[in-house]
Amino acid sequence: MSAIGQLIAGIAHEINNPVGCIVGNIQEATNVIQDLIEYLHICQKECQIPGFEIEKKAVEIDLEFLIEDLPKMLFSMKTGIDRIRNISNSLRRFSRADSEYKVLADIREGIDSTLMILQHRLKANHHRPAIQIITNYGDIPLLKCYLGQLNQVFMNVLANAIDALEEANQGETFAYIESAPNIITITTQLSNCQEDVLIKIKDNGKGMSEKIISQIFDYSFTTKAVGKGTGIGLSISRQIVEETQGGCLTCSSILGEGTEFTIALHLE
Repeated sequence: MSAIGQLIAGIAHEINNPVGCIVGNIQEATNVIQDLIEYLHICQKECQIPGFEIEKKAVEIDLEFLIEDLPKMLFSMKTGIDRIRNISNSLRRFSRADSEYKVLADIREGIDSTLMILQHRLKANHHRPAIQIITNYGDIPLLKCYLGQLNQVFMNVLANAIDALEEANQGETFAYIESAPNIITITTQLSNCQEDVLIKIKDNGKGMSEKIISQIFDYSFTTKAVGKGTGIGLSISRQIVEETQGGCLTCSSILGEGTEFTIALHLE
């Protein structure tokens, strides 16, 4: 995992270099084009009767449309580049190569970077509307932790929540799911004793029975179809939280209402 994390961080860094160059040039090109458009407007105002060739070319290229649309195209490019930069930064945060020692980190940034990477599974598709994410981020301090490994835990728990919602959607129409939307709620807060940071990830899927809850952290246990899951994600997550971080990972569920995982991490 450490080697993969370093590889991803390196790739993200390499992506950021050309992205930074493109961002700078797009901004400069936007300024230049705006100046050219202003100059063109002055020329149009001063030259009341343009020559035949000028008029013909203006009609041929649909000049007025170009003047209106070109800034929009540049803005669209900048939006796309900003999206790439956000994904790249999220990859770097997600795969932080800090396995040798703990570092002070904002847990909420780790959660946000994980959500960014999972966007492809959260967005709407032909079968259902987008899964809604509700974040109730409380005022919590920086936590000394192995954030790269904790991000793996967030990834596993959130991916399981998405799986649970997709399972609950089976047999339901798009309209029905839209009227009763899929929701994942993420809460961060201090414990009552103010000694632990609590991260709660809750879905409104079908929930699980007590029998399944008692086995979900067992190695190789899974309720998913063949090829859909290995049964090791939650086992590894508990190992990371409890053995590596010195915290606690628990699960509670109510049939017909949903499931909630709670990660408790001790403040040092």
